[in-house]
Amino acid sequence: MKLLLVVVIFAAVTYLAIRWMQDRGFGGEQVPRRPTRPRPPTRPVAPDDDEAFLRELEWKRRQAERHKPDPPDGTGPQ
Repeated sequence: MKLLLVVVIFAAVTYLAIRWMQDRGFGGEQVPRRPTRPRPPTRPVAPDDDEAFLRELEWKRRQAERHKPDPPDGTGPQ
C-alpha cells in the first residue's frame, strides 16, 4: 500500500514538472500550450462601419462646401 502511494505521488510530481517545463519552453520563454484561434478584428471591417472614418468624411465634405466659390450670378448662400 505504501509503495502504491509513493508511485502515485512520484507520478503526480513528474507530471507537474514535465508540464511546467513544456510551458516554459527550452529557452525559458513562455510557449503557448495549444494553438490559438485567430481573433476577430478589433476594428470595423468596412469603412462605412467605422465611426471615426464617417466623422472625418463628413468634416471633409463640410470643409469643401465652405471653401467652394460662390456662383457668379449671386445665387449662392449669403
